[in-house]
Amino acid sequence: MKHNVLRILFAAAEAAPFVKVGGLGDVVGSLPPALLDLSPSLKGTQLDIRVAIPFHAVIPRQVAPSQPEVTFSISTPAGPKQAHAYRADLRGIPVYFIDGDPIPREGGVYSLDTQKDGEKFTFFSLACLELCRALQWKPDILHAHDWHAALAIHQLAELREHDPFFRSTRGVLTVHNLPYMGAGTDQAMRAYGIKPRLDPRLPPWGSYQPLPMGLAAADHITTVSPTYSREILTPEFGCGLETFLQSRASSLTGILNGLDMKEWDPATDHLIKAPFNRDDLAPREENRKALLEEVGLDPWSDAPLLILVSRFDRQKGIDLVSDALRQVQSEPWQAIFLGSGDPLLEESARRLELDLPSRVRAVLRFDSQLSRRMFAGGDVLLMPSRYEPCGLTQMIAMRYGCLPVAHATGGLRDTIIDLGEPSRSSGFLFETASASALAATLRRAFAAYANRPSWVARQRFAMSQDFSWSRSAQAYLDLYFALTDSTQNQGDIE
Repeated sequence: MKHNVLRILFAAAEAAPFVKVGGLGDVVGSLPPALLDLSPSLKGTQLDIRVAIPFHAVIPRQVAPSQPEVTFSISTPAGPKQAHAYRADLRGIPVYFIDGDPIPREGGVYSLDTQKDGEKFTFFSLACLELCRALQWKPDILHAHDWHAALAIHQLAELREHDPFFRSTRGVLTVHNLPYMGAGTDQAMRAYGIKPRLDPRLPPWGSYQPLPMGLAAADHITTVSPTYSREILTPEFGCGLETFLQSRASSLTGILNGLDMKEWDPATDHLIKAPFNRDDLAPREENRKALLEEVGLDPWSDAPLLILVSRFDRQKGIDLVSDALRQVQSEPWQAIFLGSGDPLLEESARRLELDLPSRVRAVLRFDSQLSRRMFAGGDVLLMPSRYEPCGLTQMIAMRYGCLPVAHATGGLRDTIIDLGEPSRSSGFLFETASASALAATLRRAFAAYANRPSWVARQRFAMSQDFSWSRSAQAYLDLYFALTDSTQNQGDIE
């Protein structure tokens, strides 16, 4: 099938800069422009990329015109529900904000009420398909992200059997975090007349949950790193879907998320005290001293400065950190924690600060500007996640010359190089998610830190890594062309 125009719709709960809660927002805000940047390398094919997200209450209404671009209806057994799509632009890409009664006018992007979120994202998923019809715009690819948009993939497969409008549309579903499957959405799905996914490969409980339904219906599944795509085939990480996912292994690809290299550049970052680059690391010391003074630790100490920038959650391995640091008390180090979340984990961080007041500071809040100063001044990033589908924090830290000590899982294994040769190493990995393994790896990092030329070689290698979106975008583009049976177009890519 030869395409003069390849039409791609992204459907997701978040897209930076309009709304961002986590890494999902970064991906959906960065990947479409990165794809568009590849347009000059294509011969005879144009890219028409659009994005749809819910018009969450946290998004200022002023981002879009007061009048909707289109208004349309979504069929339900109880009668039609009206939806509106308001349009804004993201670097030349149309972004449609889907609005309607099920999209609350107050509250956050996500709520603790699973039924409320269930209706919101069921409505949104169906609206994405009807938006295309209302615009008379037939996508070649519908690229949905996580459970919030997975029902769009399920419904696409249902429509494709009898609706010529979507007959040539192919569905891609990206899994950012497999455990979040949309449990509690069954009531909303029944209200909207959505049928279960009758796929014998699915476990019975998965036939009426959005993410498994979308995974069964998708033409292709992607995850956000190669290692995570292999991990979810195992009982440890598969969340009960490992056998089903094994059956889909030939249609499963891990594509590493990228990093916005312009947004995260220590040479041009105006939010840090002293900009620097890999050829001139001397200003980093100014950032380090300023950071230590800011939090009330000794700015003249030669001890390595450990930083933790994370949501406080057991998944992130935060519970391992306090135990590990107590195990290495005999070593010189200082540590700054930044983040919030589980009250028990926050209390553990407070206790560590109380026990070691000259060495530890726990800043228990979200603070994006402080996090930048920590990346620019910290020596070691602690990232002991039990599982990490991709992770951006380690990429940012390496970009700023802060070397990660991390559990070798998911995207951490894919992005951090731990070899004996300093000039080819960007961090330190441990294989078992335990406090003792973290402590042992910290001792290894401390020994490397004591050899300054060796440490600087590691910093420079870490800062030289290319985490840009261009390679990831090319991998997605190759996938899109393959799904549309466009072997001719694959040959058109220079």
